[in-house]
Amino acid sequence: MTTLPDALAPDDMQTRAPAADGADAAFGAMPEWRLDDLYAAPDDPALKADIDWARQACLDFAARYEGRLAGLDGAGLAEAVAAYERIESRLGRVVSYVSLRYQQNTVDPARAKQLGDAQTAITDLTTPLVFFTLELNRLEEITLQTLLDGSPALARWRPWIERVRAFRPHQLSDELEKFEHDRSVVGVASWVRLYDETTAALEFDVDGETLSLEATLNRLSDGDRTRREAAARALTQVFRKNLRLFTLIMNTLVKEKEIDDRWRKYPSPQSVRHLSNQVEPEVIAALDAAVVEALPRLSHRYYAIKAKWLGLERLEFWDRNAPLPDADDRKIPWEEARDAVLGAYADFSPKMAELAQPFFEKGWIDAPARPGKAPGAFAHPAVADVHPYVLLNYMGKTRDVMTLAHELGHGVHQRLAAEQGELLSRTPLTLAETASVFGEMLTFQRLLAAETDPTRRKALLAGKVEDMLNTVVRQMAFYRFESRVHAARREGELTSEQLGEIWMAVQRESLGPAITLGDGYETYWTYIPHFIHTPFYVYAYAFGDGLVNALYAVHRDGMAGFQDKYFDLLRAGGTKKHGELLAPFGLDAADPGFWRRGLSVIEEMIDGLEALDG
Repeated sequence: MTTLPDALAPDDMQTRAPAADGADAAFGAMPEWRLDDLYAAPDDPALKADIDWARQACLDFAARYEGRLAGLDGAGLAEAVAAYERIESRLGRVVSYVSLRYQQNTVDPARAKQLGDAQTAITDLTTPLVFFTLELNRLEEITLQTLLDGSPALARWRPWIERVRAFRPHQLSDELEKFEHDRSVVGVASWVRLYDETTAALEFDVDGETLSLEATLNRLSDGDRTRREAAARALTQVFRKNLRLFTLIMNTLVKEKEIDDRWRKYPSPQSVRHLSNQVEPEVIAALDAAVVEALPRLSHRYYAIKAKWLGLERLEFWDRNAPLPDADDRKIPWEEARDAVLGAYADFSPKMAELAQPFFEKGWIDAPARPGKAPGAFAHPAVADVHPYVLLNYMGKTRDVMTLAHELGHGVHQRLAAEQGELLSRTPLTLAETASVFGEMLTFQRLLAAETDPTRRKALLAGKVEDMLNTVVRQMAFYRFESRVHAARREGELTSEQLGEIWMAVQRESLGPAITLGDGYETYWTYIPHFIHTPFYVYAYAFGDGLVNALYAVHRDGMAGFQDKYFDLLRAGGTKKHGELLAPFGLDAADPGFWRRGLSVIEEMIDGLEALDG
């Protein structure tokens, strides 16, 4: 059913500070969303009309098809799926609008109320649809395959049907499924909303200045070490003050998931994410093992080098994102950031730049940081017959330019995949990160090629290494943290101290001996939104980075027709699995050497940084 989409879960929390609406003296004018492509205003009659239409459409759909799917021929079943898609699309427009307005200002009670009311209304009105996927999964396999093979109209929906039927062994009774559907609006969604509104309202006293979470995290990359430490102390103080609430939210959501997993007979807490990502557990296990094996050569080695650059025996945890000495700390104007990304995209293919251009011109990006605005960054596909929306918190750093490139990669991907329609455009998270990370790589390579100053080249290369470590090493550490938390929660409720111990253990393993994880760092799990929004989302980043490193190597080696094959990969949306999509490039994620080759790209960059030191 239509709910708040995974795509609205923010990408890895970026560190940014607030700016004035729409512009900043250092950045110039920046775009903000124009949501009128969805609805003209919060009280637009069309919004209520769409909800009313969907309510009647759901009743009509159930009256026509409930209890009758087994008697349909291929054409009739194809017509049913198409009708179901039309309802999903109309409701997706409603959810997108109220969700995006809420993300613009999560502390506005009116926006929060509209989101909550819309989610409740949609949950209620879609109850008559619950039967559809349940009955679809009850069709005998031989019967369904005969229908698919005999009807071109139905065969178009094969990928979506296969995704639905992947969950067939974990389906509950019709009555229980309807109960779960009705309960959802006061279950997970409410706890997620509580977390979001709590984090958005947090205030931090840093050297007498009151800052938001974004602004305080931004100080952790300040060039002044005393300012970084002050920010870290402020974060610790506020996280500790709210630790009981965050611990309760985590315990509740993890237990809720354990109950659901147990009733549905999922073999592991990660199973539902693997199924939705259409990726085999063995592939993710191989990725995790490859990352753990490479830690001494990657993060452990890099942070030891960075400590030496900073003149320190060891880094404190607030030094991890510190800029290098003599690094260029200028603020990059928005127009320069835009030109860098579009230029990198155009170098790869003019078509890619053409797909990205409207985001800047038509109100598809909301760039300025504002009090109350959702943290981090994301690209939301909205619905297939409109266009995606990108949220940023732009603060003019090189990393912010990379974030722009990342989210525009998502946007280009979503525009191309939209050709498949509402149901078939939905890309598994593992493949959804491909275009975003590829966009980052293109932009980085362009910036590096244009930079002639040795100090700035070193800073650029170090920044890319840190981004890749955050994308691969840090995200897989998050995955191991979640895995251990979900396993431990099955033995009983976890205290704040236990959660902190698990967090510290995986962080020590991940970051290595060159970083001191001092008092207070045990609370830092609390600000990672993915643990709350989308359990086990995080490995998709590492999957995407490794996949892109391999793809970029193929591109760099001059594969004929690479651009066309790449656009075909993006255009496929959710119609193909990773094995089918990678085959034209000669790549196989099931190959144990695949991930080692991807990680070797990071290792080679660290080698390059060591060589710069002579």
